[in-house]
Amino acid sequence: MNRRTFNTKLSKAIGGVALVSNIPLACAFEASENKKSLGIALVGLGTYSTYELAPSLLETKHCHLAGIVTGTPEKEKIWGEKYKIPKENIYNYNTFDSIINNDSIDIIYVVLPNAMHADFCIRAAKAGKHVICEKPMAVSVAECQAIIDACAKADVKLSVGYRLHSEPHTQEIQRIVKEKEFGKINFVTAEAGYPSYGNPDPNQWRLKKALSGGGALMNMGVYAIQGAIYGAGELPISVTAQEFSTKPDYFNDTDETITAQFEFPSGAVGSIFTSHNAKADRLYASCDKGWYELDTAYTYGPLHGRTSSGSEITFPHKRQQALQMDDFALHITQGTPNKVPGSMGLRDLKIVEAIYQSIAQGGKKITMNL
Repeated sequence: MNRRTFNTKLSKAIGGVALVSNIPLACAFEASENKKSLGIALVGLGTYSTYELAPSLLETKHCHLAGIVTGTPEKEKIWGEKYKIPKENIYNYNTFDSIINNDSIDIIYVVLPNAMHADFCIRAAKAGKHVICEKPMAVSVAECQAIIDACAKADVKLSVGYRLHSEPHTQEIQRIVKEKEFGKINFVTAEAGYPSYGNPDPNQWRLKKALSGGGALMNMGVYAIQGAIYGAGELPISVTAQEFSTKPDYFNDTDETITAQFEFPSGAVGSIFTSHNAKADRLYASCDKGWYELDTAYTYGPLHGRTSSGSEITFPHKRQQALQMDDFALHITQGTPNKVPGSMGLRDLKIVEAIYQSIAQGGKKITMNL
């Protein structure tokens, strides 16, 4: 039985109960509406889940925090008490597959180190749960495709954790580009990075290639790639790239700083910059009739932008992750467009692999067919 059929039968059943037991129909329908809130289980309770996703799920309208999966026993008690999570909705990595029997969990959000994404996304799909995979989708194009195939086989929905596609400043940039408000785009640049040098945890998993799949490029670099694409309104057809390191002893296993140059079908060109040793947070595009930019473009907000016409790009701040998860819930329950499908995560890993290929070949131009 699909969810739409289930909700229809549920509404009829609740209505019948209301008539038999003299419960007001308004209350019955309200109970039916509440069933549309989907339960999300977070897999991995690190910094992002702790300080962004869980608090955001207190502000969502169409989904809620229903369960957790953690490899740290101490967190089970802390999270269970803080968010009133039933004991039967708390899993560890060994018991994870039994989540197939839990009807209160509809969506599994995988928030683990990159190298673990494919395994848990595929297992989530096999459990019949819809999947959100944190970015980057995986550590290779092959793993991305495996996730997509598993979700398709299980007939579950798949999204990637690109929160900004639900964020109004970013959506305004997309509107400006689509409507060609400033004419033809000639140049776009996207810069995303932060200094991780001196992090209190020098053993953080992002500095270990076996867990991260790469350094800055596989972290903030994915946002720069995304920015260049929606800032230009088209996909790149070629890339050349360079890697730099100012602290090779510290960044001895992953890339510290990467720059890359794109060519687009329209003739526009673009550049990206990403780093684990420099703060960068900007999207800018130059057009025939002006320019537009977000000068706070990729952080958790509030964001800010402006255009050559003198207008400010500013909207009330809301938690981006709450908007993102609500959008995915509506895609599941109401069939609204999937703003960040798995195909987008796959596409971005193709670009990542092309960038690494260019670097390995001394900055050679790599043609891409996306």
